[in-house]
Amino acid sequence: MEPSIFKYILRYSARQQVFLLCVILAYYPFLYLSLELPKLIVNRAIEDPVGPPFGVPIFGYEFKLDLDQIPFLLVLCFGYLFFVFCNGGFKYYINVYKGQMGERLLRRLRYQLYNRILRFPLQRFRKTSQGELIPIITAEVEPLGGFIGTAYADPLFFGGQLVIILTFIMVQDPMLGMASIALYPVQMYVIPKLQRKVNLLGKERVQNVRRLSEHIGESVAGVVEVHANDTSNLELSRFAERLGRIYEIRYEIYRRKFFIKFLNNFIDKLTPFFFFSIGGYLVIAGDLTFGALVAVLAAYKELAAPWKELLTWYQQKEDVRIKYEQVIEQFDPDGMLPSDMQEMEGEPPSILDGELVANNVAFADEDGARLVDGASFKVDMQRHTAIVGAGASGKQEFAMLLARLMEPTRGKIAVGDSDLSDLPEAVTGRRMAYVGPQAYLCNGTIGDNLVYGLKHRPLRERDGEARSQREITEAQLAGNIEYDYQADWVDYAAAGVSGPEELKERIIEVLHLSEFERDVYQIGLRGVIDPAQRPDVAERILTARKAFSERVATESGRANLVERFDIERYNRNASLGENLLFGIPVDDRLGMDSLSEHAYVRKVLDELDLTNELTSIGRQVAATMIEIFADLPPDHEFFEQYSFIAADDLEEFESIVERSKNSLDNLEEDERRNLMALSFLLVAERHRLGLIDNELETKILEARRAFRAQLPENLSGAVAFFDDEAYCPAASLQDNILFGKVAYGHAHADTRVGDLMQELIEELELTRTVVDVGLEFPAGVGGARLTNLQRQKLAISRALLKRSDMTIINEATEALDVQTQERVIANVLEDCAGRGVIWVMNRAGAARHFDHVLVMQDGRVAEQGPFDELNGRAGAFKKLLDAA
Repeated sequence: MEPSIFKYILRYSARQQVFLLCVILAYYPFLYLSLELPKLIVNRAIEDPVGPPFGVPIFGYEFKLDLDQIPFLLVLCFGYLFFVFCNGGFKYYINVYKGQMGERLLRRLRYQLYNRILRFPLQRFRKTSQGELIPIITAEVEPLGGFIGTAYADPLFFGGQLVIILTFIMVQDPMLGMASIALYPVQMYVIPKLQRKVNLLGKERVQNVRRLSEHIGESVAGVVEVHANDTSNLELSRFAERLGRIYEIRYEIYRRKFFIKFLNNFIDKLTPFFFFSIGGYLVIAGDLTFGALVAVLAAYKELAAPWKELLTWYQQKEDVRIKYEQVIEQFDPDGMLPSDMQEMEGEPPSILDGELVANNVAFADEDGARLVDGASFKVDMQRHTAIVGAGASGKQEFAMLLARLMEPTRGKIAVGDSDLSDLPEAVTGRRMAYVGPQAYLCNGTIGDNLVYGLKHRPLRERDGEARSQREITEAQLAGNIEYDYQADWVDYAAAGVSGPEELKERIIEVLHLSEFERDVYQIGLRGVIDPAQRPDVAERILTARKAFSERVATESGRANLVERFDIERYNRNASLGENLLFGIPVDDRLGMDSLSEHAYVRKVLDELDLTNELTSIGRQVAATMIEIFADLPPDHEFFEQYSFIAADDLEEFESIVERSKNSLDNLEEDERRNLMALSFLLVAERHRLGLIDNELETKILEARRAFRAQLPENLSGAVAFFDDEAYCPAASLQDNILFGKVAYGHAHADTRVGDLMQELIEELELTRTVVDVGLEFPAGVGGARLTNLQRQKLAISRALLKRSDMTIINEATEALDVQTQERVIANVLEDCAGRGVIWVMNRAGAARHFDHVLVMQDGRVAEQGPFDELNGRAGAFKKLLDAA
């Protein structure tokens, strides 16, 4: 990248800058005439008319207008209005053009910086956190966008205004002209010197803010360690220290910046003193007309703005210069991947075959420690190879070198006749697959993450409205990639399929191979769909609901396991609040935890005289809980079973119960709401407190009907009501099939109901449908919504889906138990028959599944050969087996 912000601007916007300068030059005559006309209006049309005909001098030429005084005055006034409008139009166009040009270059700069992050050597990320990089691209370069459009235009635009206005004043009277600029040299000398210290403080502020961002990112990533080691106060203290340092820097910047502003303002206000004194004397002496003095004063008023803008431009230039230099310094590390290594057009890369050869390969980290030191081996690309060794043997780093994720510091790795270092990512990223010990997932669905390795470039146009030509043109002008992100990027051929349906079948296969299918199935059962978007799925789930209901009702021993939802019956295995709503809240307009606080709910209860009754029931619940929990520790299982009151809230409810002993009227409104909230949590069959009788059930059913019938417009759609004939969009798949509550008091009821549901799903051939829904589950940022085990299984599935010539698995199955690990290894090797696999193992015994074994020791290949051969002789491999 260019070392200077001005060189960067010229490189990417020279043509636009020249065009803008031409527009600014065209603006100057209009500006001068807008200054000249007020003088002509006063001197020639009002104060001292000498016509008709009237002379109008313009740029040294005098035009005669044969008009009376009033028409002449109106012509000059409308002429003045015309030039004012033109000046405003020029300013509008210039400012919009500057803004557009600045935003384009800002877009280009951010794109280039992000592109460079993708080309950073992996070692760079060991000492540079995302907390530093993110604010640079998102926040620190933002001021550069505002400056880019003004870098060359503002000095000419405002400098030109300054020169024209000064010229106009000089023409009226040279002495006044000299007075107007008398203090400019002082400002031009003093301001840069004062600004220099502000610049240094600004640079220090940027560095400290980056450290602050790094600290925040570190705390978010390591929050478990903070809690586990009780270091919250330590981190808060460190954070406060950084905030204090930033505060001191910013305070010093404010003091110096506003002193500069004070100095500028004082000098600006000092100049009119000369105008009033000297100009007034000249008018009195008859050496200057009153109209000329008025015009000079008006011109000077216009003079202040461009001069102030020039000073602002100078301060901004210094600030931006520092920011740009710091950004370039941060984004120009050694060992960065060449840009052409990520570029690929045309036909897909050819198959990698031949031999994989490592010749005296070494790798040292940034501190010079040699993690791989002279490793050499040769294997056929179609063979299955295991790499084993102790934890510090260098096996993990060696696998990353073989995957071309890191570059050797010495030696060479070749694939067939090609040097691995010379192959572009279009080859290594498609013909090779890598799974590391800590899989990272993008913030998309499970399905998106599975096909991530098949998305290299858009292959088919997007569905629906095509990308506009304007979007494409803007991407070209900003130097961005022109590919359409919304297009279909999936390379079906790479996965060995012809289209989306076959790809789904292949996804089910690889999920089974990695033993991830069961996890996705369970996720799908808990998943939610929109029946309007997936009517086919909704219809099949409703079929399963009906079949499940019939199966439960007819099979012996299962009839009482589920109490189904019925609009005319109170469900004693659901809470009182659930019975009242008879549905599931869709958004935060109506929360199950805040029913007692909602005005409409209170209105319905008041109309049916239920408010006091439910509050009274809530008091009885509180009193009972206080009695039960009186002598129990906070972690007793009763707190889980009777989850009305948290242990920390017992004392508050004791006070409420005591004060309401004689009457509920003694309580505050919020205390009454708290008691009512307890009644909404009451489940008759689970808690068995005898507080819900037939009479209360009848009243709740009446309230249910009133709640639904009178629902106001502002709550329309806030609750997804239960309907035996309709799919509930707010409920999960399994809850839609169940359409009720598992009954309390029956041994292993949850397991028995779950087994029955699974049997039914398999009979109805719904397993694939449930898995499809599971594939739409959001994985979260970095896959945070999945367990580490699930992330690793997904990463293995993704690698298998690519059908690469060489799959490198780097201790990616260590989170699995031994039996599962053995099955996954066997499945992967079977699926990759005829294609190469390199698997870094933690257990040497698992290497028996492989054709060839490499034994790493002290960064070198100590032994290699078939498993039985190495096992039959004393050596490094035998020691690893004996130690297992």
